[in-house]
This record gives sequence, C-alpha cells and structure tokens, in this order.
Amino acid sequence: MPGLDPGIWCQSVQDCRVKPGNDVRWKVPGPLLDRGAAPIFSGVPDSTNVRAFAWGNHHMAEETGASAPITYDEFRKVDIRVGTIVAVEPYPEARKPAFKLSVDFGPVIGIKRSSAQITKHYALDKLVGKQVAAVVNFPPKQIGKFMSEILVLGFPDGTGEVVMVGPDHAVPNGGRLF
Repeated sequence: MPGLDPGIWCQSVQDCRVKPGNDVRWKVPGPLLDRGAAPIFSGVPDSTNVRAFAWGNHHMAEETGASAPITYDEFRKVDIRVGTIVAVEPYPEARKPAFKLSVDFGPVIGIKRSSAQITKHYALDKLVGKQVAAVVNFPPKQIGKFMSEILVLGFPDGTGEVVMVGPDHAVPNGGRLF
C-alpha cells in the first residue's frame, strides 16, 4: 500500500508467523472490508509466533495459544457454577485414569455427574466435600460407557496433569461465576 513502510503482510491468521522486531501488517480480504473490517493492523510484535487480526474497530495482536477477545455477553453464555463433590467412584474402564464424580449444585440444578482425569493429584477418599467449578450448560457427553453431564474445570500442572479449580472459601452450591 502506498505510503506504508515495508513489513510482513499477513492474509490469514495461519500464515502470520513473525519474529520479534518485524513490523506486521494484516491485509483484510475485500469481502470483509465490505462488512466494515479495518483495512490493516500494523504493529511490532514483542515475542515469537504472533498472530495478527483486524476486524471492525478491534485491533489486536495475540501470542499463539491465546483466544480472540469475546464480549461479556458471550462469556455469560458459559454457565460456570460451584458445586460440592458428594460421591466419587473409580472409573477403571476409562482409557486414561479417571474418577466418576457426582457434584451437588444446589436445589435448582441438582446433582450432576462427570468423568474427570484427576487421579494424579487427588485421592478417591479425599474428594467428597471438595468444592469445584464446572460448566453446567454443555450438552451431556458420552465418555465410554459413562454419560458426563458437566465439565469440571482445572488447569494443567507442569506435566499436564489436572489441578481442579474451586473457591478458597466455602460458598453456597450453585453460585455462578462472574
């Protein structure tokens, strides 16, 4: 484009792999421009493997692995609630070591079941009474012979094993994350 310094031009997120210090310009295809997309994103990345994206008035550069921005209304569509584990069973049929959990989310949602690959950091007999966060509005998912109704949330440790997410202090079952 006339008047712009030369740099790396990206036509898709997939082809935009740049090195620190390189200027990145993001070309938006004609049909997107017709729908209000900004013509370019320009910036200098500060780390490797940066993806650039332009849409409307939103400009962002993200490191690979980060998600694109969402609105608060989009976030609210994911119903994350706190519940207390009330029963735990071994799940020897699972491909990877797992437990079957029953989690009480209070009188409105009730008790829901989930399969969780948490055997590395949690003992079967120590889980009852623990509060956890879970997504409660995914459709049920068949996991082997078991129907999982919720997704218990966690973060990977340094070796990829699950560390569950839950409140620091006791809170009422069914409370929604905000």
